Amino acid sequence: MLSRAEIARLMPYADYVDALDAALRAAESGAALAPPAAAFHVPGGGYHAKAAALLSGDLPVMAIKLNGNYPGNPAKHKLPTVQGIIYLADATNGRPLALMDSIEVTINRTGAATTLAARHLARPDSRIATICGAGVQGRIQLTAIAAAAKLERVHVWDIDRAASERLAAEMAARLELPVAASGLDAARESDIVVTCSSARQPFLTPDLVRPGTFIAAVGADNDDKSEIAPALYARAQVTVDSLEQCAEIGDLHHALAAKAVTRDHVHATLGEVVSGKKPGRTDPRAITLFDSTGMGLQDVAAAAAIYRRACMQNAGTRLVL
Repeated sequence: MLSRAEIARLMPYADYVDALDAALRAAESGAALAPPAAAFHVPGGGYHAKAAALLSGDLPVMAIKLNGNYPGNPAKHKLPTVQGIIYLADATNGRPLALMDSIEVTINRTGAATTLAARHLARPDSRIATICGAGVQGRIQLTAIAAAAKLERVHVWDIDRAASERLAAEMAARLELPVAASGLDAARESDIVVTCSSARQPFLTPDLVRPGTFIAAVGADNDDKSEIAPALYARAQVTVDSLEQCAEIGDLHHALAAKAVTRDHVHATLGEVVSGKKPGRTDPRAITLFDSTGMGLQDVAAAAAIYRRACMQNAGTRLVL
């Protein structure tokens, strides 16, 4: 059993990126399974379960993550919005290997997907970024973008101005970059825009995005969340993490419902781009968009890497079931 603190000690951010890169390539070669998520709502919140398997290597593994999402938790109960666990098992015989806290994994593996997407979909000369959403994901998404681009200036926007200012001050010190709390119109001068809010109505519209921008749409991880206006989605070259999942819960879901696009509008999956099966950015003036809903493949890749480190360092609490 591994706690969040132990996971943070065992696994630096760059290793999440490497683990996901390898897992995406494995999936494209047929050495991984990554079905869409299952989700349901309860009063005040909701749950989603994501499963995947990595079938290559010395120890084939599978993982299931179950997360609860209660937006009112911080204010009402002084608890995180998202809480959950990851179960890791030997995929050859079903032997339980580990139970681990999911929060640290979810935060970092979501950022890792954005880093990989930005490497392939953002312009190489991208220097200005806007982060829309000053929560936990805002922090890791800025870390993710900074790992992929040579940023010179960053804007942070949130409907809570105080949250924007806190995140801007923290990340300016951490990244040694000019980071400022700004209005949403800062997106107009940005090369990269990341949306990582809990919005239920789209706020990023075509008039806020200039040609050549890369957008990472991260916040829509269930079917009632929406950040990208369907008209903007229709203008973009779209890469998804999972076509089926994005059609069910991502911003693609809302663009389809608005009849702004069909599924054929999607250019590629992130796995196809990372593996070289399909190109990333090919036009410097294109608006590229990564629709990120979070995949079980990301969780199993991270969990397997963490488990290997825990075994090597004798970390965690050993249990007999």
